[in-house]
Amino acid sequence: MSSAHRPESEHTAWHEQTTVLHGDSGLSPDPDVVAPIHYSATFRADTPEQFAEMATTPRATGFYTRYGNPVHQRVEAILAELEGTESALLTGSGMGAISTTILALVSAGDHVIAQDRHYMSTSKLFAEILPRYGVEVSFFDQTDLKALEAAIRPNTRLIMVETPVNPTLAITDLSGVAQIAGKHDILTIADNTFASPLNQQPHALGIDIVLHSATKYLGGHSDIMAGAICANKALCEKIWAMHVTLGAVLSPMDAWLLLRGLRTLSLRVERINHNALALAAWLEQHPGVEAVFYPGLPSHPQHALAARQMRGFGAVVAFSIRGGYEATRSFVSGLKLATHAVSLGGVETLAVHTAAMWAGSMTEPQMRAAGIELNFVRMSVGVEHIEDLKADLAHALAALPA
Repeated sequence: MSSAHRPESEHTAWHEQTTVLHGDSGLSPDPDVVAPIHYSATFRADTPEQFAEMATTPRATGFYTRYGNPVHQRVEAILAELEGTESALLTGSGMGAISTTILALVSAGDHVIAQDRHYMSTSKLFAEILPRYGVEVSFFDQTDLKALEAAIRPNTRLIMVETPVNPTLAITDLSGVAQIAGKHDILTIADNTFASPLNQQPHALGIDIVLHSATKYLGGHSDIMAGAICANKALCEKIWAMHVTLGAVLSPMDAWLLLRGLRTLSLRVERINHNALALAAWLEQHPGVEAVFYPGLPSHPQHALAARQMRGFGAVVAFSIRGGYEATRSFVSGLKLATHAVSLGGVETLAVHTAAMWAGSMTEPQMRAAGIELNFVRMSVGVEHIEDLKADLAHALAALPA
């Protein structure tokens, strides 16, 4: 097959733990137990007729790696199975997936609706870049579906959501969004990065296109940058045509590392879910912590919604430290096991003082408008032993002034 599209007649309903290991089986007669890396920018044709076919077949995996690559095809097959979509497409980063998808689907004069809290670079795309090309963007409170419906215009083409949202972990009602969009024949896009396909499947809830920063859970080892687009075959081919032009291509080596990361996805996510929930519950009881934000906690204002649309609640725990900005800075600096670094969904625990991280690109009022308080910590919990993680946080909290 020329792309990661598997006809329904060939589909085998495996559990996810099996899909990550065998979801790419049958795509190649290669006898290797471990998939080979096709580290070539270009591929040979035996005849002029074969070359013409390769050059004109959408998503051909044996023509030129910007168009497709056999390693891409393997990863795309697994991701399509995990997200329950007909097809998938890899890109060189999560923002490559987001920008390529949106630019492929809108034109000057169109209107896009986005929730008012997104990953910072996504927000910049909507607020600063799309308007330069004649695309209007409206924003809505992701917890208010009435506000979403009120924002719809005759020229609305897309609705973009992200749930849980970075970094506040607010939840968007995916089936509610899909139902509203369906009534108006509007395409929907969901950034599923913060959940992973093992914790949440937006397509099963009616969302048309599911996006990922595959740098996070899917790769899982903080050693690659990649993005993924999951949708039906027609949409993926339309987005692929823009992808070929924009060129946000994933290298064969990084695609192979992503494939290797996917093999352990189910094991990692199961452990991460357990650790994050346990750590969130522990933090909620600590006197040095002002508040904890985690969808898996009953105290989360949207816990019931999260429980309906998620099977696990993911790696990211957000919390605020008593004592303000300086106390929070000292706390993060005092961590020894948790690494002070951005990103999420990897095997190691990462922590950032969110206000300090975004101070260079957002004003204090902008941060507060985005729900980021000055004493806010975002922690991506890894697969370490939970008691070691608790001990690390307890030590950092105990060192703070009373």
